[in-house]
Amino acid sequence: MIKRTLYFGNPAYLHKNNLQLKVHEPKTNNELGSIPIEDIGVVLLDNPQITLTHALMSALLERNTAIISCDSKHLPTGLMLPLEGNTLQSERFRYQVEASEPLKKNLWQQTVKAKVENQAALFQRFAIDNKRLKALVPQIQSGDPDNIEGRAASVYWKILFEEDDFTRNRFGEAPNAHLNYCYAILRSIVARALVGSGLLPTLGIFHRNKYNAYCLADDIMEPYRPFCDELVYGMWKKGEIKDIEITREHKAKLLSIASMDVLFDKQKSPLMVGLSRTTNSLFECYKGERRKIIYPEFMA
Repeated sequence: MIKRTLYFGNPAYLHKNNLQLKVHEPKTNNELGSIPIEDIGVVLLDNPQITLTHALMSALLERNTAIISCDSKHLPTGLMLPLEGNTLQSERFRYQVEASEPLKKNLWQQTVKAKVENQAALFQRFAIDNKRLKALVPQIQSGDPDNIEGRAASVYWKILFEEDDFTRNRFGEAPNAHLNYCYAILRSIVARALVGSGLLPTLGIFHRNKYNAYCLADDIMEPYRPFCDELVYGMWKKGEIKDIEITREHKAKLLSIASMDVLFDKQKSPLMVGLSRTTNSLFECYKGERRKIIYPEFMA
C-alpha cells in the first residue's frame, strides 16, 4: 500500500489518539482532521506555529515515517528518521560496511547509467532529440572515472531549457527553487526507504562528503531525479511557474512525486512503493545475492 504524504502549511496542533494523527486548530481547539498513523509515509511541517507531541512523533517514527521540517523560506531543512527501520539492521549494516571498492564502483556505474537513460527517456517524452545523451551511455565505466555523469548533466540542462535563459544552479533563477524543493522531498523519501531496508543512509557508494549525513540517499536518488525534472519542466512550459516563489499549488504538485507512476521490470508502481524495491535490491547486491540494482523507468 502506498503511504500518504501529508503537508501542513498553517498553524496546527498535531497529536496522537487511538493510533490516529489528529489535527486541531490551535486557537479554537476544533478538530480539523484525523488520519491513521499506519497510512502515513512522509509528514512535511511548513509553519513555525505547528506543535507536534512527542507521543505522535514516536508513533510516526516507529512506523518508518519521514518527518521533514521547513525553514523560514519554506524549503525543507531538516529530516527525522527512525534509528531502527529493519529487524535485521545490524546484520545489514555489516554487509554494507564490508562492501568492496570494486562492488561499489560497479554499483555507481549502474546508477549513472540508469540516470542518463532516464534523462534520455525524459527527452523522448517531450519530443526532444536525445541522441547526444544516448551516445554517452556506452561510455560509462566502472566507477565512472571519466565523469560521464557530469558531462551528461551539462548536455541535459543545456538542451532541456534550450529555448530559455536558464542555468542549473541551486541558488539560481526559476525554476531552480522548484527543482530544489522536489529533490529535497525525493531525498527524504529515498532516505526513508534505505532505513526501511536496514541500510545506513550515511555510507555512500560514491558520495563521501564527511559533512553529509545522507551520502547513500544522494547516490540512490540520482536515477530518480528525472522524475522531478518532468514535474517541474511540465509546470514551467505550461506557464505555471512565474518566478522563484513556490506557491501552495506548486507544492501540492511537487509532493505528488511520491505517488508518481513509474516502471520497475515493466510493471507499473507508485514511486514511493518502488523505492523499496530499489533499496532492497541494493542490500541484496551488498550481500552477494544479486548483481544489479532495480531502478525505475519512465512509463511508455
